[in-house]
Amino acid sequence: MVWEKTLRYQSKNRDLNQLTQQISQQLETDGYKVQSKTAPVGIIIQAQKAGILRDIIAADRAFTIMIAGQPNDFTVHVGIGKWIQNLAVAAAETLLLTELFLVVDVPEIFWTRHVEGELIKKINTIVG
Repeated sequence: MVWEKTLRYQSKNRDLNQLTQQISQQLETDGYKVQSKTAPVGIIIQAQKAGILRDIIAADRAFTIMIAGQPNDFTVHVGIGKWIQNLAVAAAETLLLTELFLVVDVPEIFWTRHVEGELIKKINTIVG
């Protein structure tokens, strides 16, 4: 099962680069290791949190957030993806697209659903 949640925002007039920075800062405050990259598909943020639960489930997985669109009409996709080492230097769009959102199994779905609610709430608060 591929897990991805899509949020759509209209009439918010948000600078998407600034939004990316705010989301990244919030994730870092929450203890995540964060990296981001602007790609042809949008702005991609990856966030990986150390901890025993993450280590048990899959060490190479991360929350992947993609922000795409225009200031008054944009989407935020949140899902589980493969942690791409050095995302900032990954140039191939195909690499980003193939690993952006992955198939997840039942234990990961439970972990994802647990964290999803908090992450989505924080994104909604940041967007306004």
